Amino acid sequence: MTPLAWFATGSLAVWAWLLLGQGFFWCTDQRLPATPVRDGGGSREAEAPERWPRVAVVVPARDEAAVLPLSLPSLLAQDYPGPAEVVLVDDGSTDGTGRLAAELAGRHGGLPLTVVSPGDPEPGWTGKLWALGHGMALARAREPAPEFLLLTDADISHEPDSLRLLVSAAVAHDLDLVSQMARLRVVSAWERLVVPAFVYFFAQLYPFRWINRPRPLATAAAGGCVLLRTETAVAAAVPASIRRAVIDDVSLARAVRRSGGRIWLGLADHVDSVRPYPGLGELWRMVSRSAYAQLRNNPLLLAGTVAGLVVVYLVPPVALLAGAASGDAVAAWAGGAAWAVMTGTYVPMLRYYRQPLRLAPLLPFTALLYLLMTVDSAVQHYRGRGAAWKGRTYTANYVSRSGE
Repeated sequence: MTPLAWFATGSLAVWAWLLLGQGFFWCTDQRLPATPVRDGGGSREAEAPERWPRVAVVVPARDEAAVLPLSLPSLLAQDYPGPAEVVLVDDGSTDGTGRLAAELAGRHGGLPLTVVSPGDPEPGWTGKLWALGHGMALARAREPAPEFLLLTDADISHEPDSLRLLVSAAVAHDLDLVSQMARLRVVSAWERLVVPAFVYFFAQLYPFRWINRPRPLATAAAGGCVLLRTETAVAAAVPASIRRAVIDDVSLARAVRRSGGRIWLGLADHVDSVRPYPGLGELWRMVSRSAYAQLRNNPLLLAGTVAGLVVVYLVPPVALLAGAASGDAVAAWAGGAAWAVMTGTYVPMLRYYRQPLRLAPLLPFTALLYLLMTVDSAVQHYRGRGAAWKGRTYTANYVSRSGE
């Protein structure tokens, strides 16, 4: 066989493994676990907890005035049967985020809102975790203290039953951390091309089924929506134990798992991100700011990742086209088969995002963009720009692993 044929058959073998052996990552059926049901005289209803626990919703916010009118009212309007409050932590905003939050609460009513401003983070803390720490501490100081903390980003909108369903699932299944991957905004052409693939790649790296097993094979969470038991947060010493984490959601999940906590992660049906990424530049910055941190700022892991993306995503279409042009039947057949499997595994995610299935064969091009974003993330790191976000830059001393 020609070298191209060897690469193509190797890629096909990898895709056979990914299809069947990587936790069925491509399926989109991991949704919020259903609560037990009771028979209501012919009808079946979700069984509510005997007592609805107290919940504090903690929202870190830095310069979020543009999205807050779309997200905060949805939290204040939660249809939750138990006691609940919202704590918004204004993390050094310069656009009036804190003032706007108070105005929205006065205008919309609903759950009580507290706005606090902790000041700049101390050395060794990332901004978001500094803000979360202050909000969580304030909530725990209440009498009585909340039994659950909902950690949610300022760009996340919740349906009215979101909190109720999260708590129901946690109580019914004795879970310490329940996290949902918010449905990201997909409106512009670049969002359609890049955003569903972002969640697809995340699930490939952290298969939800593996995370949710009784004996888990992976650990992760989605930072936009995390329901956490307060006693578990104390036992895991979060967020202090992960205060340097750039990728805070995965670090949080690992800290909870190390403390013996039970974790569930899945796709959301009632939680949506309202943050727009209309152009490629915004999406590029969103990915590249933490891509190299995900690889622990390790050049060997970067080289392996680039090689893997080339073999898995770029070789199939190249082998099909080059093999067909040169008469290399093995390369063309293997490349085409690998591309077909790749395309098929992407279809469920496109359906979840309600996008046209004609985008599925374009996944190799999207993977190339992600490859370039990852390389750019490394370049920015070695230029001393690190993981930059909203005016803050985190250097090599800030890592993606918790407890380091």
